[in-house]
Amino acid sequence: MTAMESFIDRLDYPMYIVTAVADGERAGCLVGFASQCSLVPVRFMVWLSTANRTYHVAREADSLAVHLLAREQYELAKHFGGLTGDEVDKFAGVGWHEGPAGTVVLDDAAAWFVGRVEGLAEGGDHVGFLLSPLEAASPTRQPPQWEPFRLSDGQSIEAGHPVPEA
Repeated sequence: MTAMESFIDRLDYPMYIVTAVADGERAGCLVGFASQCSLVPVRFMVWLSTANRTYHVAREADSLAVHLLAREQYELAKHFGGLTGDEVDKFAGVGWHEGPAGTVVLDDAAAWFVGRVEGLAEGGDHVGFLLSPLEAASPTRQPPQWEPFRLSDGQSIEAGHPVPEA
């Protein structure tokens, strides 16, 4: 194991479900690379795998929806992380509604925001989407000890698309 792999193995960041709508297509995936990246103005960067159908839909979208999950929402995370939109409609059987700017907002998300795509950044096998928040909501009640769904919570989810070889 390299020193960098050892560093990365110590991380346990929140995971998100990102949804995109463009040209009549809906797509969504589980995302592990995302973070606020500016205070003023507030900006958030979401990194999508170029192997993923969501990436291809998102490239044509004006806005994306980013959903925060609670630790106990493993099944929803597995649904969006373990299936591929190339083979199934990930939104069938999942509660959702049309959100701001024509986005897809998942009804069961612990919290969500919709952001306008301000720019893209190439990053190897992922492309970053710089988002400017348009609207946000935390529709579910959070227990006092609420925890987000994290990378360690999703270790058993087999990705719908394999990780590209180096």
